[in-house]
Amino acid sequence: MVSIAVMGHGVVGSGVVQILLTHKQKLFSVIGEEIYVKKVLDLREFPDSPISDRFTKDFEDIINDLEIRVVAEVMGGIHPAYEYTKRCLKAGKSVVTSNKELVAAHGAELLEIARQENVNYLFEASVGGGIPIIRPMNQCLVANNVDEVAGILNGTTNFILTKMIEDGMQFEDALRLAQELGFAERDPSADIEGHDACRKICILASLAFGKHVYPDCVHTEGITKITLEDVKYAEKFGCVIKLIGRVKKLDNGKIDIITAPMLVPEKSQLANIDNEFNGIMVRGDCTGDVVFYGKGAGKLPTASAVCADIVDCCMHLKTRRFLFWADGDGSNIISVKDSVFKMYVRANGSGAVAKAEKIFGKIKSIEDGKRVAFITESMPLCEFEEKCEKLTGEGIEILSTIRLGDL
Repeated sequence: MVSIAVMGHGVVGSGVVQILLTHKQKLFSVIGEEIYVKKVLDLREFPDSPISDRFTKDFEDIINDLEIRVVAEVMGGIHPAYEYTKRCLKAGKSVVTSNKELVAAHGAELLEIARQENVNYLFEASVGGGIPIIRPMNQCLVANNVDEVAGILNGTTNFILTKMIEDGMQFEDALRLAQELGFAERDPSADIEGHDACRKICILASLAFGKHVYPDCVHTEGITKITLEDVKYAEKFGCVIKLIGRVKKLDNGKIDIITAPMLVPEKSQLANIDNEFNGIMVRGDCTGDVVFYGKGAGKLPTASAVCADIVDCCMHLKTRRFLFWADGDGSNIISVKDSVFKMYVRANGSGAVAKAEKIFGKIKSIEDGKRVAFITESMPLCEFEEKCEKLTGEGIEILSTIRLGDL
């Protein structure tokens, strides 16, 4: 029997306990031992739980119990999850987590502590919910040099954009519907401003390229400025708008990483991923494009990934799984000003197409009276911004700019 603890009994934590209890025989057949939930940490009371006698409000009950070998941290947030995780690892307990905020902020440090203590720190559920992505990248694709990782990493924003694309809903109405259906929090800023997706692409970039990427080093834009007009023009260009987290390795060895709305060509495998679903594309030099698709959040999908990590730790109590990256200082990340994209521009003004062609060179345009939308050739952001200033100086009002993703 392997004793474990679960820290947090919210949506994901209760799902973890549920799966461990209802799938006990299935998990026993996999590892040959019972996984016994000895402690559940939460400040609230759960008298109706079948294991209500195992709840505790004191973290010391977990850290001081030598029989507890694996701890699931599903509390969320940085504090006290960070302090508790460090203490568990230093006490020789393996830790699994769904906490993308913590992994993105302190992953390198916690992995180093796990290495020193010969225990495991696993976080499959931190990216993509129930979609397997960390383990496949770390194991199944290990023979590849990863050139690029890009994905729809946030179900809330994808649901909102889907409603705008398919139902013609305004952003505010789509957000309200997402909140009513439970896809968006009461305070949705982490989702709609792009921070959640940013944390996830940081984790994937750290894993793919071996150095920790901190979220504050990554240029991040949300979807709050996307309008129905942009959605309709994107369709005319044969694209859909998605919030994309993307990291790409450049010829000079540095990486170009960004989280932002992008026009995604309809032929892309990511274009048809709708509603609350996530999709992650890994571009390897041997495999080409591999896409992972599924529900990126939710109680049981996320809990399923946490439980898979628990099983992995229980099967490797005396050995460490190789999952590691070094700390980083951002020196391997290029400036967003040097990031190269084709750009979509929506503008208003007399003679806009002719003036845009004069300044940008070759463009692909759609004209509707004084209203115009066009797509430029690839260029660094600094060059694009200079040309936009020139266009503005010619009396053209620029209403919107969005990157075009080569996905």
